[in-house]
Amino acid sequence: MKGFHWLVVALLVVQYALGWTMPELRRGMPPEGLVNLHLSFGVAIGAIMALRLAWRVLTPQPPADPSLPAWQHKAAAAVHGLLYLLVFALVLTGWADASRRGWPVTLFGILDLPALVATGSTVGRALGEVHETLVTVLLIVVGAHLAAVAVHVFLWRDRIMDRMTPRLRHRS
Repeated sequence: MKGFHWLVVALLVVQYALGWTMPELRRGMPPEGLVNLHLSFGVAIGAIMALRLAWRVLTPQPPADPSLPAWQHKAAAAVHGLLYLLVFALVLTGWADASRRGWPVTLFGILDLPALVATGSTVGRALGEVHETLVTVLLIVVGAHLAAVAVHVFLWRDRIMDRMTPRLRHRS
């Protein structure tokens, strides 16, 4: 799970940078350059998140830290669930928006995905607008998640972060 977590974090950072720096989307423009990369990274993130969710469901998870109060367990579970939901919603709304524009959605040109909505779809347009809003919501939730991590690391010093950092061992 740690590997999935940090891979998704890295991909989301790249994806946000691509989304921020790509040109403004206009009617009739082809999905070239950064736009095409943004679409492919979205597909990759969706696939990796699906694998991560499957792994989480199918494998035993480490027990919750007994030193933490119940409200923190519930808050962490709610935030993690919301992060999963937001990432999947972003992938699907972006895919729908690309579909309504008539753009092919692929995984780096290797795997073609079907259109989610018809070209010109009003539903696809609405989902594209939702996509932009969800980016802001995701950033807020990630910020809250990072703030909670900072409180645990710097204020409470409870070593909860050790659960998600890779263990580095010295081999002799």
